[in-house]
Amino acid sequence: MRTFILGTDWGEDSDDCVAVRILARAHKKGEIKVLGMGINTLIEYSAPSLYRFLEKEGVLDIPVGVDKNCPHQIQRVTYQKRLSAETDKTNDDFEDAVRLYRRAIAKSDGDVEILEVGFLQVIAGALLSQPDDISPKSGMELFCEKVKKIWIMGGKWDQQAGREYNLCNYPFAQRGAHTFITNCPCPITFLGWEIGNQLITGDKLSKDDFLHLALADHGSGSGRESWDPMLVTLALIGDNEKAGYNTVKGFATVNEQGVNFFTEDGNGPHEYVVKARPDSFYSDMINNLIV
Repeated sequence: MRTFILGTDWGEDSDDCVAVRILARAHKKGEIKVLGMGINTLIEYSAPSLYRFLEKEGVLDIPVGVDKNCPHQIQRVTYQKRLSAETDKTNDDFEDAVRLYRRAIAKSDGDVEILEVGFLQVIAGALLSQPDDISPKSGMELFCEKVKKIWIMGGKWDQQAGREYNLCNYPFAQRGAHTFITNCPCPITFLGWEIGNQLITGDKLSKDDFLHLALADHGSGSGRESWDPMLVTLALIGDNEKAGYNTVKGFATVNEQGVNFFTEDGNGPHEYVVKARPDSFYSDMINNLIV
């Protein structure tokens, strides 16, 4: 069975909720195993709201962690407040996100794949982490030994010097993206901003579905662009062509300002995807998974 860790900027946008539902349902059906979800933004409702969302999905065996030292405080609180009001938990009840990554990777019985649909400072911190009470191995050793693949929703790959929110909107995000992409020893597949932009999903949900309520709280009751769910569905299918994409292989770099570049090379360790099907193909696939 394939195993995953999810990193999410839970609260920055509402497409994270759609992505989490897809993963939670696949986990609940026993199609995959989700070892944990780490939040790479921070408000007082961060971990409690994701915990409650997973509880509603019936998958409380998925651990939640949060970057308690994140310098970015979400200013626009939407669905998190509603969800966290339904539990008495606080962020203090949850593990630090870097420790969650280390624990999940170290304790895994087999290969791990990591999905990142937010900022990259947590996964960068896990990669550069030192031995501790969880494992005598460094983060680099753990990644080399057990992390089979990284899937990242980030970057803008239809142009050189692309600028995309997850990689370059804040100084901490720029540092995290540059550090991780520069040092990562694992293969990476990128799904860029240009893929999910203007492709709407979540518009077929019942009005009493709590996922619809989360989207509506965010102002996306009629659906939302689909960056994060497209990355998750691509990863779950695990085959770019079957998922409806062409692939460009090579070497990705992200500079210290979070700007992305790509050099094509058929033998490179990185790749980004390009849509090969009409938008309805992807929106129908995602809506069928969440409705």
